[in-house]
Amino acid sequence: MSAGTVEIRRSGSTAVLTLRREAKLNALSTHLERELLRALDDKAVTTSRAVVLTGGDRVFSAGADTGELREMTPEAITAYYRDSGAVYEKVAGLPQPTVSAVAGYCLGGGLELALATDFRVADATAVFGLPEVGIGILPSSGGTYRTVRAVGPARARELVLRGRRLSADQALAWGLVTEVCEPGAHLEQALRVAGELAALPPLAIAVTKRVIDAAADTPRESTLLLEQLAYASLNQAARPATEDPT
Repeated sequence: MSAGTVEIRRSGSTAVLTLRREAKLNALSTHLERELLRALDDKAVTTSRAVVLTGGDRVFSAGADTGELREMTPEAITAYYRDSGAVYEKVAGLPQPTVSAVAGYCLGGGLELALATDFRVADATAVFGLPEVGIGILPSSGGTYRTVRAVGPARARELVLRGRRLSADQALAWGLVTEVCEPGAHLEQALRVAGELAALPPLAIAVTKRVIDAAADTPRESTLLLEQLAYASLNQAARPATEDPT
């Protein structure tokens, strides 16, 4: 199945979304972002138990199509974040577990998209970086926020302010990616991870994802309360129905 620049297919209970703008190194144009938004609402995705996002065998994404944004007024940029620019938070908010399968360049907006997923599997060819400050802007699709959460403020400054590029092994050592595999094995390994997650109770996955996200920015007492309320809710949902004794 294809949605233009985004290919949609199922692998068992996992939905696989592949960016298909190879001639432009999967640069994230507003058109591609809208296609990805539409793909996320496709039945093959909404009925899946896990989602894998990839750019193919050569490149994940070399970044946003900055030429488009350069021409925008401040008003148009504000509108952009409500339109196609909302795709990054849409990915981050999916109830299913999400895995990025990364080969080659994963730069700028491409890294922001990968950071919006729960897990990042990189093959040995992957290169990660956030070059935005060097051209006078900054990562603005959750990239600054999620980079700090992933690697801490000091290393985030290396990536965001200095524009440092990381190899797959360096990204693993920094905590930016979940695991590294042999060249060309990223999709297979991402599907393996997704398959393990898809076998888990979907409600428990969805609720626990939300609690983990909240825990990073919530005081201890509030996080403990969230855990306890979530546990009570999940425990009730998991309880088997019993017959009416009367």
